[in-house]
Amino acid sequence: MKFTKMHGIGNDYVYINCFEEEVKDPAKLAPIISDRHFGVGSDGLILILPSKVADCRMRIFNADGSEAQMCGNGIRCVAKYVYDHKITQKNPLTVETLAGTKTIQVFTENGKVSKARVNMGKPRLMRSEIPMLGKETQVIDEILAIDKEVSFRITCVSMGNPHCVIFVDNLNKIDIQKYGPEIERHRVFPERTNVHFVHVHNPKEVTMKTWERGSGITMACGTGASAVCVAGVLNKKIERKILAHLPGGDLELEWAGDDNVYMTGPATEVFTGEWTISK
Repeated sequence: MKFTKMHGIGNDYVYINCFEEEVKDPAKLAPIISDRHFGVGSDGLILILPSKVADCRMRIFNADGSEAQMCGNGIRCVAKYVYDHKITQKNPLTVETLAGTKTIQVFTENGKVSKARVNMGKPRLMRSEIPMLGKETQVIDEILAIDKEVSFRITCVSMGNPHCVIFVDNLNKIDIQKYGPEIERHRVFPERTNVHFVHVHNPKEVTMKTWERGSGITMACGTGASAVCVAGVLNKKIERKILAHLPGGDLELEWAGDDNVYMTGPATEVFTGEWTISK
């Protein structure tokens, strides 16, 4: 089975062209192929499939085998793959996901996609839409208790998948390895959640670090950066158009007047190979 390793600012996945290949059990394959010692090594597995409603369909499986609804960095790489490999030469092109069909504008250099601008859709802000237990309200700067001594002020946004955003004064003082999984699996999040710690430099610029649901600490999270943009505006900390610094690189975000969030960033193909272990 042929595969391609790609990444969007360090958020790396193994991609399978299911126009040509068949993966019988992707939930089982994902943890094996994602293993950084015994597999290819990645944050997860992404299948590129035919679609009846878009130019292609994307299924994403985290490194633990759980299926996610959407991945902002991953979808830019899907767009690059289908354009560079001439599955479609449309621009903009469309990709079907569990979070709906997304429209992507690609930017090329020497005939290959170098970056893409994704319409991430409209944020969902009500508690039931995230989803999160409790009264049907928006979750803006709300206290979340971890234990008797530790609590965080959280803002929650769904970008097709759940995000918990926490603004902090100093990212270096946050133990993400400890608090990331505790917040991800907190009882108020029935489907777990992605967790983002964010430092605001100025109204147009932030730095963020991510604990990704099902994958742990990652170099970047596109849907998370989109959620951070929305959360920052809701908390009156940033403007609607920002630059986000992530460990793997930078993303441009805009919560536009049409209520959609637009994300722009690079997409990179690393290598191709052949997987010989059971699919």
